[in-house]
Amino acid sequence: MREKIWAGRFSKPTDAMMERFSHSIHFDQKLFEYDIAVNQAWAQALVAVGVYTPEEAEQVVAVLAEIRREFIAGALSPSSSDEDIHSANERWLTERLGDLGARIHTGRSRNDQVATDVRLYLLDHLDRLRTALRTGMASIVEQAKNHVSTVMPGYTHLRQAQPVSFAHYLMSLFFQLQRDEERLAQTRVRCALMPLGAGALAGAAFAFDRHALAKRLGFSAPTENSLDATSDRDLVCEAVYGCSQIMLHLSRVAEDWIIWSSEGCRFITLDEAYTTGSSMMPQKKNPDSLELIRGKTGRVIGDLVTLLTMMKGIPTAYVRDLQEDKEPLFDSVEQTEGSLLIFTGVVGSLQVDQQAMRNALDPMLYATDMADYLVHRGMPFRQAHAVVGEAVRLAETRKVPLPQLSLQELQQLSPLFAADVTALFDPLVSLNKRNIYGGTGVESVHRQIETAQAFLSKAK
Repeated sequence: MREKIWAGRFSKPTDAMMERFSHSIHFDQKLFEYDIAVNQAWAQALVAVGVYTPEEAEQVVAVLAEIRREFIAGALSPSSSDEDIHSANERWLTERLGDLGARIHTGRSRNDQVATDVRLYLLDHLDRLRTALRTGMASIVEQAKNHVSTVMPGYTHLRQAQPVSFAHYLMSLFFQLQRDEERLAQTRVRCALMPLGAGALAGAAFAFDRHALAKRLGFSAPTENSLDATSDRDLVCEAVYGCSQIMLHLSRVAEDWIIWSSEGCRFITLDEAYTTGSSMMPQKKNPDSLELIRGKTGRVIGDLVTLLTMMKGIPTAYVRDLQEDKEPLFDSVEQTEGSLLIFTGVVGSLQVDQQAMRNALDPMLYATDMADYLVHRGMPFRQAHAVVGEAVRLAETRKVPLPQLSLQELQQLSPLFAADVTALFDPLVSLNKRNIYGGTGVESVHRQIETAQAFLSKAK
């Protein structure tokens, strides 16, 4: 078995079970291409400190590119003795270039190497998540354009509350996802600082130009403190929190739509492309896409809890616990991106039954409009609330819808009611009383859509 890259001070081999227990090669291969890029940049940086000649660095860079091609093609794979992808890459390089390859690790530690690989992964995948978010947001806007005047019950506490437009509901999700996209963009700024050159904790003892190295790798600048650069994983936690928040938003909508597409509601119909059937019951058309998004949300939140729990008990500086950051990171990113792609397809193919939404409106939804009516005629709101509450109780006692109370009955509760009160019992009238900025009125929702389109146009 090949000797470990750190084995010089040891007199006995590692226990076989410890080998299996400590290896990360089975999951950190996702960092392969980032590690190759880091090694190529590092080889060029070693020229400036006299470790390589320019020609030697070019040779190292070329062989690393060759290793990359072979690995991607499946012609190269790690051995059981490789602890991680970083040591595998170094082994392959050394096997092909001898001492020239063995010099690649001069002046650095796996601590700063891994931290740099992870940040490159984050930069790449945060961009992918943001693209997936914007694609989903664009699909929401397109659907909303068709339903600015589609009236449906708005709910609080899962009880009907006030009429809203389906477009207003959709745009609420848009602005939630916009904050998620902005959150990832802010995380990306903090990820764009390069740890390479920080060494194990104290910084490299070679005079590398870290600013030039950062530029070569696509970072905005090097990190300011070597101990901080190698010992913290707050950016991993931050990225996974961002994923968790996206999934929370998707999960809540998934829950709404699972209910709304059920036989007891039928507000919406999911396209067959995003549903599945039953192995026993021939009639079933199950909303599995939405149920899986809802289920995967718990998984991603679990990834975040794993990271936070891991970090809370460790001392400052690198410890091996930090190896455990990668699986929850990779998992949360992959589950979130996949969920966004599926959700975008669901939104774009969603069929909306406008009549079913309108038919579901409970006449009691106009109670707030009635209270506002009295307020406009000079009654204090608390008194108006009480008067309309009495009207609601009267309608329930008589077992009639609220709009079917006679004018005489209403006037017995308050003389401020007049014949024009009946105009309140129209869902579009209710909507368009709320054209306040951010409200559910038609004009307001059009403004929201324009704001959303401006954001998407700017974000490209």
